[in-house]
Amino acid sequence: MSEHSHELEWETSPWPLIVCVGILLFAPLAFSFHFVYEKPAATLVSLALGGVLILISVIGWVKDGLEDKHGWGAGLSFPAMPFFILAEAFIFVALFAAYWMIRLKAPHWPPAGTPHISMVTPVIMTVILVSSSVTIHLAEMRHEAGNHTGFLGWLWVTIILGAVFFFLTMKEWSHLIGEGFNTTTNAYSTVFYSITGLHASHVFIGVALFVCILIPAHMRKTNSTFIRTASLYWHFVDIVWFFVVSQVYFWL
Repeated sequence: MSEHSHELEWETSPWPLIVCVGILLFAPLAFSFHFVYEKPAATLVSLALGGVLILISVIGWVKDGLEDKHGWGAGLSFPAMPFFILAEAFIFVALFAAYWMIRLKAPHWPPAGTPHISMVTPVIMTVILVSSSVTIHLAEMRHEAGNHTGFLGWLWVTIILGAVFFFLTMKEWSHLIGEGFNTTTNAYSTVFYSITGLHASHVFIGVALFVCILIPAHMRKTNSTFIRTASLYWHFVDIVWFFVVSQVYFWL
């Protein structure tokens, strides 16, 4: 009876709903306000509210893990993750389909106003992201084997690699914007920032998930289901990157 109560309490956790609302505000709504309605003030408000809600969710999940409030082992997160991944995949497919239509109908590509984009950075980013997919798998294996020190070590490496990837994305954006290549320069710039930005937001969420695992793990509180779910999500982010880098960077 006690076990059933813990499972029921975990299922009514508010954090999944709150983080979903945060992601909705941070990505699709902010995107719409900026590109569709051209309302910069609403865009900033949406980004700020979304970021705050995502941060609150991360703190809430960490707090639950530290207090072991919800049994820290129950839940349906792993079997539910494939459905979430499928929904996210359709969002990327929609963006890629729009890009392919624009790209194939264009008389010449890339359009005027596009600066030279180095292929070195995306190759480095690919190596980093693939490596992080390997390291989270190693972390998962160490956890299953009961090697807590090894698990923490590989989890830290994964978080660092994810953070470096996100930093390189922001650094590249800063360089290109400094070259005058912004979201409204031409059709390619709009597609470039939309697709790479959507992927970067997923990287940000993935790193946040790993932080939610890392902090309780240092208190020796871990959840195999949560670890497997975050690992599955990260592999999805890795796979999507191959489509992003091949289509947006190399197909020019």
